Formats: sequence, C-alpha cells, structure tokens
Amino acid sequence: MRPWRSWTLAFRVSALFALIACLVVTGLGMYLYTSARQSLEVRADYTLIGRVEHFRNLLHDLYNVEQMEQRPALFESMLGNEQDVRIFRRQGEAPFIQSNPDHLVPPAMTPLPVGSPVSSASLRTSQRADGVRVRWVSALADVGKGGDTVEIVAAYVMVQEARMMRSYRWRIAGAAAAAVVLTALLGFLLLRRGLQPLEAMSQRAAQITPDHLSARLDQEGMPAELRRVALSFNAMLDRLEAGYAHLAQFSGDLAHEIRTPINVLMGQSQVALGQRRSPEEYEQVLESNLEELTRLSRIIENILFLAQTDHAQLVVDRSAIDLREELQKIADYFEGVAAERDMQFEVDAAPGLACSANLVMWRRAVSNLVVNAVRYGDAGTAIRISVRPTADGIAIDVANRGMAMTRQQMERMFDRFYRGDKSRSEFTESNGLGLAIVKAIMTVHGGTAAVACSADGWIAFSLRFPTRGKIAPR
Repeated sequence: MRPWRSWTLAFRVSALFALIACLVVTGLGMYLYTSARQSLEVRADYTLIGRVEHFRNLLHDLYNVEQMEQRPALFESMLGNEQDVRIFRRQGEAPFIQSNPDHLVPPAMTPLPVGSPVSSASLRTSQRADGVRVRWVSALADVGKGGDTVEIVAAYVMVQEARMMRSYRWRIAGAAAAAVVLTALLGFLLLRRGLQPLEAMSQRAAQITPDHLSARLDQEGMPAELRRVALSFNAMLDRLEAGYAHLAQFSGDLAHEIRTPINVLMGQSQVALGQRRSPEEYEQVLESNLEELTRLSRIIENILFLAQTDHAQLVVDRSAIDLREELQKIADYFEGVAAERDMQFEVDAAPGLACSANLVMWRRAVSNLVVNAVRYGDAGTAIRISVRPTADGIAIDVANRGMAMTRQQMERMFDRFYRGDKSRSEFTESNGLGLAIVKAIMTVHGGTAAVACSADGWIAFSLRFPTRGKIAPR
C-alpha cells in the first residue's frame, strides 16, 4: 500500500470525507440506537409494572387463594411473551402457579409490601445465557378479605426488543458503510472536477522555462483561493524574470569588462615575446600588465562586495561619525585630483552633526560620489558637499555641474556596469560599479541613495542615513 504522503490530493480529501461521514453516521446511529433501546426498556418496565398491578387487583377481588389454585390457567393466559415469568406463592412456600419456560433464576429481591406501588426503581435486571436482558419484580398482594397474602414474582424477557435492536444495529452498520462509500465516491468526483483549475495551472506552469519566462498563469475563471495563488505566482515570475534579465545583463557586462584587460594583457605579452627586447622594454610591459591586473583585481573585489551584500545578511559595526571632520578629510584627499580639472570643493556641514554608520563603508560611499563628480563634472566648476538633517535622519549631498541627464538615465544610474558616458577615466572606480557599490552600502545601513538633476545643470547625489546624532564640538 502506498504511503499517505504519496496519495493524490483528491484521494486524500475523499478519504477524509469518508472518514468524517463514517464517524458522523456511526455516532448518530449509536445515539439513535441508545435512545431506541432506552425507550424499549422503559416500555418493557411499564408493561411489567402494569401486569403486576393488574394481578394485584385480580387477587384483591378473589375470596381466597384456593380459587387461584383451582383456576391457574386464568393467570397463565395473562402472559406477554412466551418466555415471560409468572410465579405466585405464599411466602416461604413452593409456588402454586408458576410459568417459567426458560427456568430462569430470580435475582435476590425483597418483595414490595402490600399497598406499595411498583416503580422502575424497584425492578431488577439479569441476563439470559444468550445476553437477552430480563427485568424482574417481586411484590406482595392481598387475596380477598381473608387476610391471605401472596408473593408475585414476575419477569419480562426482552426477546422481541433484542431482535429489534439486533436488526437495528445491522441497519446502522449498513447505513454507515453506504455513507462511507457514497461520500468517498461523490467526494472524489467532485474534487476531481473542482481541482481541474489547479490541473490547468500546473500544466501552464510546466510551460514556463528560462526561455519562456514571460508566460503567466491565467487568473480569469479561477476560484478566489487559486486566484490569489496565481497572483502570487505571477508576481514571483515577474521578480524572477527581472532578476534573470538583470543577471544576463550583469554577466554580459562582466564578461565585457574582464575581456578588455585580458585582451590587453595577452596582446602586450605576445608583442613582447615576438622578439628579443631590452630589460627596460620588458619592465615597461610588466608595469603595463600590472596596471591591467590591478584593474582586474579591483573589478573582482567590487563584484565580491556586491555579491556579499546581495546574498547575505551583512552585519556591520557602526559608530558615530563626525560628518564635518570626515567630509573635510575626503575633500582634502581629492583636492589634488580636482585641481587637475580646475575644480574646487565647497563643504557645508554644521559642527556637531553626526550619523551612525560603518566608517570604512561610509568613506567608500562618499568617496565614490566625489570621484564621480570629479570625473563627470564640468571643468572649472565647484563640487558642493553638504549635510542636512531630515525628518528621520541625516542626508549627505554631493552636487556638481555637468551634462543634463534624462529620467531614464537617472533611473539606471545605480545599476551595475551602467555608464551614461562611455569614456574612460584614469580615476578610481572607472568600471561602472562605483554607484552600484554606493547603493549596496546604503542598503546595508538601511538608508537610500538617490540622484536628482535641476534645471540649471546641477546634478546632486543624496545619501540618506536613517539615524542621526549629536557629538560634542571639539
């Protein structure tokens, strides 16, 4: 037999429906069976009580016990079932009238006194060898006016009731079996029909491959529950398609970036090996190769950093950063590079403003923005670095004058390997990963990175850190 986990959903639910139907029908049948048995027992008790009271009345109308002894057939004919017991006797003597076909032995009973009414509480119960219940009663009765007393021992053998209840049990068992079979069959058919939308959804999902990620599950005509599943599944496919496209673009850009320095290394090495050269020429080739290897190392380092921020819960150590002091250090560090393009820095940060961040990552993010401003800003202009408090933290803005950007360019500015200007530069982070690293650093810190372009030609990059603090002025 196959394990439960390998059963189909329709078969599982049908089996559960059948089990529930079996429990409900069986429980209801047992309740009705118990109620019917109790009703029959009550009826039997009333029948027995009525007969005993009837015998009492008959004995009261007689003159003496001898009349009973002379006409025993009169009392023997007043039986119910053929198996019922009727015993009349004087106390302490042998019965003078006895009808006990099955030779049943009365249980120990104390006769009810004369005049005491017979009730269900005064009855006793025994069983025959075949399990049939027998209800007993013993009562004293006056005979006429002579002062004679007779003990009446009567029993009601519930033979008919036992047959009726036996038949009723079989009917309950048959009804439960029929309910189980019908419920399982009808439930299975209904479930097969009801699960057709799920089967159609499964067939549609099987058609989705890496080459056909644009396929979506049909939500029209679906039940509300499956419609929500289809909606969630389609949303997941949207994310997968976007991620797959991003991965394909990233792989192509990465191959292009790595191919260029590798081709340069191979070309220079082949030229150098084409003929014997002087030590100075070999030294120049090695220096050029070292530059290309350094570029490759920088690309790999940046990619590893981005992969770490993408696929791991990166936990960074944070500390309070004096923004004015650190921004001035960055401006001083890049002052020489900016001077080559006749550019100067303008730092605007109030004393005491601070933010909580990892110092190394913070410096890298701000430095990448400064390098980007120096690289693509108009020569002979200023680079503004400012700090402003926001409602939920601190914002650091790096702005420069440059070529106006379109909305599409600004939306892709933080994408990996994206460059609006294809020209190369001698400065750091010239492989299109600098702004992507900035965005990754801000994501790790729970902040955001944004870019805006004003009508007068100012391009401003903003880093928003979600916390801010005050430090004591130095």
